[in-house]
Amino acid sequence: MTEDFSGYKGLALETLKRVGAEIGDMLRVTRNAESYEGILIPRSEYGDETHIVVKLRNGYNIGIELSSETRIEKIGKGTKPAFAAPPQPVQNPRLPRVTIISTGGTIASRVDYRTGGVRPALTASDLYSVVPELADIARIDAKILFSIFSENITSKQWTELARTIAQNITEKVEGIVVAHGTDTMGYTAAALSFALQNLPIPVVIVGAQRSADRPSSDAATNLIGAVSAAAKAPFAEVTIAMHESISDESIVFHRGTKVRKCHTSRRDAFKTVNGTPLARMKNQQLVMLTQSYKKRSTSTDLILKPEFSDKAALIKFYPGMDPAMIDWLTERDYKGIILEGTGLGHVSKRSFESIQRATEKKVFVAMTSQCIWGRTNMNVYDAGRDLLARGVIPLEDMLPETALVKLMWVLGQTDNPDKAKTLMMTNIAGEISTRTFSE
Repeated sequence: MTEDFSGYKGLALETLKRVGAEIGDMLRVTRNAESYEGILIPRSEYGDETHIVVKLRNGYNIGIELSSETRIEKIGKGTKPAFAAPPQPVQNPRLPRVTIISTGGTIASRVDYRTGGVRPALTASDLYSVVPELADIARIDAKILFSIFSENITSKQWTELARTIAQNITEKVEGIVVAHGTDTMGYTAAALSFALQNLPIPVVIVGAQRSADRPSSDAATNLIGAVSAAAKAPFAEVTIAMHESISDESIVFHRGTKVRKCHTSRRDAFKTVNGTPLARMKNQQLVMLTQSYKKRSTSTDLILKPEFSDKAALIKFYPGMDPAMIDWLTERDYKGIILEGTGLGHVSKRSFESIQRATEKKVFVAMTSQCIWGRTNMNVYDAGRDLLARGVIPLEDMLPETALVKLMWVLGQTDNPDKAKTLMMTNIAGEISTRTFSE
């Protein structure tokens, strides 16, 4: 067995080496007339140097501080802890085909003893094998594209993911499921909504707020709901599938351009903003919540437009904000700026000159609101009208994150400022509501 001292250092590491102990070995630790027997398990690399951790026979983990009175004996050779997925269930050839594409995130995570947190580890195939209920829903073709947390995903990954989905659609599957980290899931959902136009089948993005090794995990329930919708839902749009409430009663499907993560840890963290979720799944029954959706069709030909530009930025206005931020972007040849203004769409008069310089240099400058619900209306107050006069474009009720992603996509399609403005104001994937919703 190759030496493995995961997370141990200093005095603890020296002590373990001296007795020839490795991760997984059975130890007897005697200290102050008390004796403990257990399996040596890894520690967080950010832990101190004077403790070791063993798993007792009753299943509890204890940390033991090393001192001059501590005696450690290796009493048995063990095996290192490892994850072994159960065998995949037999697939029913009569069921619809669904492709699961894994990008990482909590839904594909396990405990990481290097940091004490969770890390992307499970492959998409593992997701299938550990949720055997999927065998009764669809024939699964599981593949891993990335294995990264969602905060590390960029527009380059959006492009690669869109192309991968398009390739799988040509293989005549009934639906696509994308396993994704929840933190930037809304951004990816918006990106795919613009990159994958005229979809013939559902593309369902799914994640988990709590990893699969926790008793309260939502991973399996969310995945079952996502695969079910991909296999048989009547809609053909990019959606996010997550818990509707903190219980396991139902999964809701949010349109990819109208969804925001609104809580850091709750299982019902995702909400549709300025709209209605597309559908709800309860007791394995899918119910459409709106009649305004694009329908599944085998005769529809996908239009793939996966290019994005990084020359777009989102600036959240705050009291006292230095307008030099806008100048900095203009001077570095950014082609577009989304302002997240207050209320109906305002920023301070201090920013007016910088905005004027930006629009005079053909930088597309548009306004969204920091408010969760409602839409911009820059004709009500002088500040709004002054911004309109300086070329700022109001983006109705578009979410700031969606507006940024759309602008990145628009600038990936054209360098022409007039065409960019037209595309930004065109309702491509339901990002602009036809009426104002209230809560």
